[in-house]
Amino acid sequence: MCKVRLAALRDWFLTYVRSYYNEDPDIQLHMKQKEDHTLRVTAYCRQLAEHLGFSPRDAMLAELIGLFHDVGRFQQYTLYRTFDDRLSVNHAQLGLREIAGLEQLAAVLGDDREVFEIAILYHNAIRLPGGLSKRQELFCKLIRDADKLDIYYVLAPYLEPPTPAGYSSCFIEDLLSGKQSDFANLKTPDDRKLVRLNWIYDVNFSWTLQRIKERGYVEDILSYLPQNSDIAAVRGKLKAYMQAKTENI
Repeated sequence: MCKVRLAALRDWFLTYVRSYYNEDPDIQLHMKQKEDHTLRVTAYCRQLAEHLGFSPRDAMLAELIGLFHDVGRFQQYTLYRTFDDRLSVNHAQLGLREIAGLEQLAAVLGDDREVFEIAILYHNAIRLPGGLSKRQELFCKLIRDADKLDIYYVLAPYLEPPTPAGYSSCFIEDLLSGKQSDFANLKTPDDRKLVRLNWIYDVNFSWTLQRIKERGYVEDILSYLPQNSDIAAVRGKLKAYMQAKTENI
């Protein structure tokens, strides 16, 4: 890791992204969105690593994971016109294939390389697999937190009022029980909002949760759902959960 030049890797990433710039306005919009998302996530990774007291070496590794976590998104959208892995390809796996022989990453070796690849591979998984080392799990949790924090920001402008289609009761039940939801049950736009709320239970660090709380992402989503007893119960549950998780920061 001592020979890794972060600036050179950042330059490589920006050059790579620009190779996907396109005269098609839809593709170009999505390329820029993912480029900007990646740079914000990279900054969050560094900030969170510093908050957690990482060594300079591990803080750099965290930053590298942030920089490369979504590198597969650019080819994915260009080829399939979607960011939905279920309708195209697993973008984490695609990204790792894209950078497998990257000369600028050759200095990331041994345990660092394994952590780097595992964190990218599982950053978009519904849940982490068993069998990870403590260090692997730590970096997986870090990138998953940084990614979620920015996805809340990215998706906020696209919130829309409740639709007549309503929502599926299973997502309310999951939110009230603190259980992760199964994406296979998604049926309506409001279901997607409820799943986004459910991500709160998969935020690993109080640092991240505090920023989600401060920026009002949860309350914003709740305000775009039907204002009934189900949503009132969800609001109370999430408010209490976040308060308990952040009160000692």
